[in-house]
Amino acid sequence: MRTYLKLPRELDGSIWLYRNTGATHRRHHHAELELNLVTHGEGTYLVRGRRYQLRRGDLIWLFPAQEHLLLEQSQDFAMWIGVFRRKVVRTAPRTASCAVLLQRDPAGEFCRRLLQQDARRADLLFQELAVAAPYLRNAGLPYALLTCWQYFERAGDIEVADLHPAVERAARILSQAPETVSLRSVAASAGISAARLSRLFRAQTGVAMVEFRNRKRIERFLELYGAGHRRTMLDAALEAGFGSYPQFHRIFRRTMGYAPMQYRQRRSEGPYA
Repeated sequence: MRTYLKLPRELDGSIWLYRNTGATHRRHHHAELELNLVTHGEGTYLVRGRRYQLRRGDLIWLFPAQEHLLLEQSQDFAMWIGVFRRKVVRTAPRTASCAVLLQRDPAGEFCRRLLQQDARRADLLFQELAVAAPYLRNAGLPYALLTCWQYFERAGDIEVADLHPAVERAARILSQAPETVSLRSVAASAGISAARLSRLFRAQTGVAMVEFRNRKRIERFLELYGAGHRRTMLDAALEAGFGSYPQFHRIFRRTMGYAPMQYRQRRSEGPYA
């Protein structure tokens, strides 16, 4: 799914610290080049049919045509996210090494574990840019981009697992329409038996298909319910694919870490993150 990042017009990109808040995530891509640097915990990314198991010090590049999904994350998971408009990427030197930054979907692996000192330097740089005035941030974004690319080039590879095509297709279907599909129909679309798909999905993603679908349904609920001005929680939950309010309440609490009514209270108190 193509996502449009809400970057202020005056900024050429942005850098911010992401922390696990219990929110679910959607498979997406966007026009901006993105990098993620993990600072705490562990997470699992699905990118272009492959699974990346990330931990502290890992740097991953996400290119404009690459759909990606943060599938799993530990409670203490945190990472720096940097996004760069194309005008920033164009400032890179016209070398064979940097040319890849201008591609929309380059071949190869773009996730590595930085040297410890490089990870510390990048962390300090991001801390400074994240709070800088807009004109200073714009000035620093090209430097951050090229510095991180330099760190990446001298870093070590991490383990990457290829996803079975059926697992990739199942994740795509469940992400796009969690409210309308059954696991049996997903298996039929993937061309293998439901039992085999279930085993493969858990083995390759670390998450059961049922749990993955539940998270996608919670995500759909959050989109439908919004701030709660247009529909009731029950209506949004049923449209998201849940069979009853008790089922929705149980899964919401397990996924988000608090009850649905607490979510509504948080929304009324301020922006939900």
